Amino acid sequence: MLKKPIILSEGFPFILVTFFSGAALYYMKWYYLAVIPFILCLYFTYFFRCPPRNNKIPAGDDTLVSPADGTVVDVSQDVEEDMFLGEKCHKITIFLSIFNVHCNRAPMEGDIKYQSYTQGRFLPAYKEGVGFVNEQGAIGITGKKRSILVILIAGILARRVVSWKNLGDHLEKGELYGMIKFGSCTELYIPGGCDILVKKGDKVKGGLTVVGRLK
Repeated sequence: MLKKPIILSEGFPFILVTFFSGAALYYMKWYYLAVIPFILCLYFTYFFRCPPRNNKIPAGDDTLVSPADGTVVDVSQDVEEDMFLGEKCHKITIFLSIFNVHCNRAPMEGDIKYQSYTQGRFLPAYKEGVGFVNEQGAIGITGKKRSILVILIAGILARRVVSWKNLGDHLEKGELYGMIKFGSCTELYIPGGCDILVKKGDKVKGGLTVVGRLK
């Protein structure tokens, strides 16, 4: 099980640069200007948080947990997925605001059988169709009962998809495997019979919220 610190190392450059910028402005007695980088420093510390959840992940090979924190913006059926699965799927789309935890977690236990990174545009992540044109990283996970696909999609502020796992690696359910820096969108494709347990507008938490039950 991959473990990460409470504050992700990816955030340290942002945190340190804004902190020392604020300190320099304060030293020069530009007190009001110093407030801006100090506020940004606090925000970056908050944004790159990674709360531990390993002891709270729902058990069961038939349950799928949310791959991300955020708001469900779309739930669709019979969506053709030909990147990895090659069949019609249930599709759950989750929008991550700049205030959500941005660590992504495996919806189920399995091996990474597919992995890709596609460069693209940076349209707002909540807009329809961004999954076809925006920068994105995808992993296909094959478990005991099913294969699924998870796609991390960059948004207007998100400029980099980060992956901590590689092709062939094993993932436990709810295990951390990547993140998107700043606002973004996550898509989950589930083929075959599955009871979808979330609807548009629901708030979900990565690794904790059960979003589907395999039949």
